[in-house]
Amino acid sequence: MKKFWIGLLIVLATIAVALVIACFLYLRHPLFGELPQGERLARIEASPNYVNGAFQNLMDTPFLTEGATQLSIQIDNFRAEKGTPRPEQEIPTAKTDLHALDPNEDIAVWLGHSSWYVQVGGKRLLIDPVFSDYAAPVPGLIAAFAGTNLYSADDMPPIDVLLITHDHYDHVDYPTIMALKPLVNQVVAGLGTGAHFESWGYDPARIHELDWHDTHEVDDLLIHATPARHYSGRTFTRNQSLWVGFVLETPLQRLFFSGDSGYGDHFTDIGQRYGPFEWVTLDSGQYDPRWAYLHMNPEQAAQAASDLGTDALTPAHVGRFTLAPHDWHDPFERLTDASEDQRYELWTPMIGQAVYFDGRAQAFESWWQTESEGQ
Repeated sequence: MKKFWIGLLIVLATIAVALVIACFLYLRHPLFGELPQGERLARIEASPNYVNGAFQNLMDTPFLTEGATQLSIQIDNFRAEKGTPRPEQEIPTAKTDLHALDPNEDIAVWLGHSSWYVQVGGKRLLIDPVFSDYAAPVPGLIAAFAGTNLYSADDMPPIDVLLITHDHYDHVDYPTIMALKPLVNQVVAGLGTGAHFESWGYDPARIHELDWHDTHEVDDLLIHATPARHYSGRTFTRNQSLWVGFVLETPLQRLFFSGDSGYGDHFTDIGQRYGPFEWVTLDSGQYDPRWAYLHMNPEQAAQAASDLGTDALTPAHVGRFTLAPHDWHDPFERLTDASEDQRYELWTPMIGQAVYFDGRAQAFESWWQTESEGQ
């Protein structure tokens, strides 16, 4: 009997060592990117937003709310009554042919979650593109909703600027980034994020890294990096690159993309500095009281839109992946209710549907109800 237990311990120890070695080797895969070094790190260390060896938020932002732990979250999720975190059928979509668009037409096309194709000021931009079937470093985890893999790199025209709000996997997808490389002229991202792109073979001269309130000019287009309330990291080392939102400003348009962000006073400041806006798209999904400081719930997104002084709002961080236990359609329904009697219009395009910024009247259906009511 003693020999049996000794043998079992040896087998378990061997398996444990093998798993550790496998994890170590997998973490060397290029998809994890690189941490800033050398001159890039020196520039980061000179930023007022980099303190004690890491980037900091403008206001205190605990990763989890008081009393919540990673273990308690897993236990609570296991015990909780299961709702509809994923649609059971394909959701409605409307695929716009991006190659056929007039490049001088100001337009945005939602590609799902936080991914956008944008034309403004005669420039083509791509924001946080994720074309893979999943939003995690391990294939099969965080799978995309059925029917939402509408676009690939082959569907993209030449891209003047690739904008990256932060380096999480649902915003920076390694296979997508590699497939887009021949199409991309410039990359604009927060400080430190360029280390990933340089390691992936992007020309360092075409990578532009911004601190909060820095501006990058592309002819008549001004790209302003703005504060967000979040965090960064593709491995266990966090906050070595800066999370940002983006203001796109031309003589005719002012558009805002929040990136991932909890609610805070920074939205009022952004509105005062760069607004008023014709249109904003705000983090409105994957919220939970246990990480309430990192993502806005729909009511907070409505308040942020009001703070920004926008004419129109579209939800983002929704409609393609499940990263929180709320019903997948909950953000749309709650944001619709929260937007009643607001000064802005709520625009809710389907994935692939175009949004125009030429003043035309636009109508958007409550497309999520078609799928959610059938469940």
